[in-house]
Amino acid sequence: MTQENAESGLLAIIEDDAAFARTLIRSFERRGYSTIHARSHDELTDLLRQYQPDFAVVDLKLESSSGLSCVEALRDSDETMKIVVLTGYASIATAVEAIKLGANYYLAKPSNTDDIEAAFSRKEGDANIELDGRQSSLKTLEWEHIHQTLIENDFNISQTARRLGMHRRTLARKLEKRQIR
Repeated sequence: MTQENAESGLLAIIEDDAAFARTLIRSFERRGYSTIHARSHDELTDLLRQYQPDFAVVDLKLESSSGLSCVEALRDSDETMKIVVLTGYASIATAVEAIKLGANYYLAKPSNTDDIEAAFSRKEGDANIELDGRQSSLKTLEWEHIHQTLIENDFNISQTARRLGMHRRTLARKLEKRQIR
């Protein structure tokens, strides 16, 4: 899935949803990017042996691993690469970890190609961003804690349930209600 003569640079798309990955690939190739695609951390590692991407879009929750490990691998391969993390359920915990690991920006789905490309070009934070005066609900705080514990346990449900002191099935039900993508 590589296009040779792109002017915009090489873009790595790390996404396990095949349909969404195809959509991103087509959209970015129309904009002049060359693309490579990986569905997991292992596939990304193999690609990084052959290619040096200028940009990367990383899905936070991959089927076989955390996208955060991919962010770390991408940053280790090139300190100047522009990395955007894309997720269906944004949380403070994952946003903080993504930035600490080297992501330049963090976007919640649904985001389109314009949003992602704009994030690539952002160099500084925005001190004028609108602050939401609403306090977090108890459910949101619980979800943040669950999600942070999931990250700490590399998305292992059984281990996370043990650390949270809850039954595995209870945790699975909570996760079904709020999909991580």
